[in-house]
Amino acid sequence: MRNILVTGSSGFIGFHLSKRLLSSKSNNVIGIDNMNDYYDFKLKKDRLKILSKYKNFSFYKSDIQNSVSLKKIFKKHNFNIVINLAAQAGVRNSINDPDTYFKYNINGFYEILKKCTEFKIEHLVYASSSSVYGPSTKYPFNENLDTSLPKSFYAATKKVNEVIAHSFSDIYNLKATGMRFFTVYGPYGRPDMSLYKFLNSIYNNKPIELFNSGNHFRDFTYIEDCIDGIIILLNRNDKNLKKHEIFNIGNGNSRPLVKFINEIKKNTSSKKIKIKKLPMQTGDVFKTHSSLKKINKIKKFKPKYNIETGIKLFIDWYRKYYLVK
Repeated sequence: MRNILVTGSSGFIGFHLSKRLLSSKSNNVIGIDNMNDYYDFKLKKDRLKILSKYKNFSFYKSDIQNSVSLKKIFKKHNFNIVINLAAQAGVRNSINDPDTYFKYNINGFYEILKKCTEFKIEHLVYASSSSVYGPSTKYPFNENLDTSLPKSFYAATKKVNEVIAHSFSDIYNLKATGMRFFTVYGPYGRPDMSLYKFLNSIYNNKPIELFNSGNHFRDFTYIEDCIDGIIILLNRNDKNLKKHEIFNIGNGNSRPLVKFINEIKKNTSSKKIKIKKLPMQTGDVFKTHSSLKKINKIKKFKPKYNIETGIKLFIDWYRKYYLVK
């Protein structure tokens, strides 16, 4: 039986990962989340409600910055694996509120690293982001590219995570795996993500705001594919790998935002869509595109969901959740 800590368990990726892990009776999942109100609190409550139905799940409403509380939880559960997904998300918001991002993404992660070394955790798996690639135009992005020029403070905090994880791994012999996620979307997603925002605008008869007039390219990754990738990395034991490694988790394809909008139109044909074109926003990048060669060296990772399927599944969920047609 594995005892697995998932921080940010009521968040989007944390919820879906916990749910997948809980489907195996060989896993006990202990969730930590501070249940903040960065976005619609009901979503977090509903995610937690679903997880709480599993007998092999337990939950703490706590903050990873709280060293005393964190130590008690580590001491009680004797974790084998720690998965850190707790963070303040959002590229654009980090420009307006850097203090919050420093507090949660850097101080909070530091507390996790300290507890992992103190309690000799077998494996720390943590979330980074494709945003660390910044203004790079060497597509597709591979993990060896220079990531020293982040364009947003959010990206900078994730780069700091990677650097201090490497340091702790080297000094304290901690096995650690960083995951650079590429534009993850799907049911129970974050309302500040593009697809969710677009649907909220459509169903409230407001115009969709398209930054850079929609001339962006993104590596859209459906949540179930993202979880498949995490599971592969969770179980990595390749002796040829270093103690600390970083991997991309994406779809492996870069699609124009305009194509994304067209797929939404197909699935909401009964609604009139208004579009408001805006200039490129500070901190944004033109294109993201993941190379999946490195993760495929561990185990075959072939994403199953294209945006045509993924968008339909998300819109079906959205209509059911919000009771709209």
